[in-house]
Amino acid sequence: MQREIFEEEHDLFRESVAAFLAREVVPHHGQWERDGIVPREVWTAAGKVGLLGLGVPEEYGGSGVKDYRFNAVVSEEICRVGASGLGFTLQNDVMAPYMVELSTEEQKRRWLPGFSSGELITAIAMTEPGAGSDLQGIRTTAVRDGGDYVLNGQKTFITNGINADLVVVVARTDPDAGAHGISLLAVERGMPGFERGRNLDKIGLKAQDTAELSFTDVRVPAANLLGEEGQGFVHLMERLPQERLSIAVASTAGAEHMLAATIAYCKERTAFGRPISRFQNTRFLLAELATEVDLARTYVDRAITLLNRGELTVEDAAKAKWWCSELANKVMDRCLQLHGGYGYMMEYPVAKAWQDARIQSIFGGTTEIMKEIVGRSLGL
Repeated sequence: MQREIFEEEHDLFRESVAAFLAREVVPHHGQWERDGIVPREVWTAAGKVGLLGLGVPEEYGGSGVKDYRFNAVVSEEICRVGASGLGFTLQNDVMAPYMVELSTEEQKRRWLPGFSSGELITAIAMTEPGAGSDLQGIRTTAVRDGGDYVLNGQKTFITNGINADLVVVVARTDPDAGAHGISLLAVERGMPGFERGRNLDKIGLKAQDTAELSFTDVRVPAANLLGEEGQGFVHLMERLPQERLSIAVASTAGAEHMLAATIAYCKERTAFGRPISRFQNTRFLLAELATEVDLARTYVDRAITLLNRGELTVEDAAKAKWWCSELANKVMDRCLQLHGGYGYMMEYPVAKAWQDARIQSIFGGTTEIMKEIVGRSLGL
């Protein structure tokens, strides 16, 4: 189905993103998968060509344009080439709203130029060993002591955790206030007591650094409080719809790309003297997947339009996130099956796509949590 949300400026931007990825990423991504991390030089190279700082005002080195369609282009092109190690979408889609909308003027001038150039890599630390989708269950604490907060706790599964220069940590500043006692603190590289643990060994996203972080009596200046004290939970809830839409965008783009690659494969692969695309089972399965991907794409594009207008609801973002991530897993699994034994071989892109897609229905809020959000919106 013809897409209608993009204009000429987005198409030109897509060409520049594709060219950057072909030049700077695709030839090296296999090595990054083996290394378990993307070199910092790639971040600064991306910053130079305008792939970072989307939505950041020009005076701080950003694009100066708040239009999520540009974010979607970056995510879609990354998915198209299978460059799952790049943490650019976390920086642009998840972190930018916090850094731009919640920061003071002093914080903007201190952090945003590097954020836009790729010299300052960011991460957000929500998940803990005992608290995942339930953010009200976090145990990390930050106690005010004079001009500082003293931060103690552990975080895990933190994307960009090894490379990050600044980590926005979700912590309890008032242990007796429930959701109203949570605040966001920006912890910077080199602060005493801030330590990084393992670069975690994952099923997929092998080139993306995902770490354990620990904080032992870390003195975080009060000037590093992001947003308002005690309003951290509200700040998170207000920005989660964009994060969840980002996952839906990536899930749908990945499904589209692998479906197209599988259709091409089925036209070439023969069994019993004819291409497997000529078997009714193959045609029906591909027809089913093509229909579902088109429907997902239509919903996601509509959600992008609503987000740009400030009208995307928590419930609609949750619908997009759970449906598209589950569909991506279905598409990757069926496409792998159609590849037969070759689909199980890592030299075929479908094997990596199958591994990489599995996390989509977990991070950013599990499918079960998304359904709970939707169910509550129905008055159930």
